[in-house]
Amino acid sequence: MRLVTFLDKTGMEYIGALADGDKTIIKLQAGALAKDKVESPFFRDMLAFLEGGLQAREEGQEVVAFVEGRHPLDAIIPLDSVTLLAPVPRPQSIRDCLCFEQHIINSIRVVGLKRLAPLDEWLEKTFGRKRSIAYRANKAWYESPIYYKSNRFSVVGTDAEVRMPHYTRRFDYELEWGVFIGRKGTDISKQQARSHIGGYTIFNDFSARDIQMEELAGRLGPAKGKDFDTGNAMGPCLVTPDEISDPYSLTMLARVNGEEWSRGTSADMGWSFEDLIEYISRSETLYPGEFLGSGTCSGSQGCGSGLEMGKYLKAGDVVELEVEKVGVLRNRIAGT
Repeated sequence: MRLVTFLDKTGMEYIGALADGDKTIIKLQAGALAKDKVESPFFRDMLAFLEGGLQAREEGQEVVAFVEGRHPLDAIIPLDSVTLLAPVPRPQSIRDCLCFEQHIINSIRVVGLKRLAPLDEWLEKTFGRKRSIAYRANKAWYESPIYYKSNRFSVVGTDAEVRMPHYTRRFDYELEWGVFIGRKGTDISKQQARSHIGGYTIFNDFSARDIQMEELAGRLGPAKGKDFDTGNAMGPCLVTPDEISDPYSLTMLARVNGEEWSRGTSADMGWSFEDLIEYISRSETLYPGEFLGSGTCSGSQGCGSGLEMGKYLKAGDVVELEVEKVGVLRNRIAGT
């Protein structure tokens, strides 16, 4: 299923399943009422759905099949008649990781090596990556999946405006996607980790790069480089795991004002979501509704953020992130 959280014309919040080529929404609670004459506890909101695990997913599929076959009154509404929110408007937590090796290599060269970056690229091309300066400066990345925690209250959905913080002059996007935890667990093995994934979505980790670099110089952060209202965009939907048989073969791209800036593939993830779940759950319980981001998708096909290319966003820009089998997350940048 491709699930969404939305506001109808009255401002009421519901969850539903996309149907008819993503042109309509099946309201799951209305469908459950039509089918069973009683509301389902799984369809109160997306967090309740994730907490319901496999049982909620199976019940959702039954409701979708019923509505598509019977067309009960008020259970199907046009997509263009609602306002989509983030799939989980308030995640239980947000952890953003660094899964793509090339992103951190590129960032070290741009921010740290600067004019020496071409020399380091030559070293890698001539002698191999392990002989490069960027590799040697990045050894911690190869030892464990690094992550930081972000502000779960600053989440917006597709087509929402993202307000550029007044204190930045280098505003950036990041081409990412991620998973929501759908099953509670502690010390989860990599072999069991996929069964704890409740769904996939697209993530744009908007960043104030100038502030981020200042903060990281203090060996802590990022803080205000990442934390500001509307800074975490997610959507357009949550795709259940049964819809994506291989999450590590998907094309990912970013467009700014219709022009392609980034292209990559989830196949370039050096750390998988299963790796993240195993590592993060060590002596720590993960709960349904927690979000794990992939970090910026950079690789052989291109760079996944403006930082790596020396290109930044301005007020009025429209940023679109697209991930195969998930959809398009679109946001307009508003001025301060």
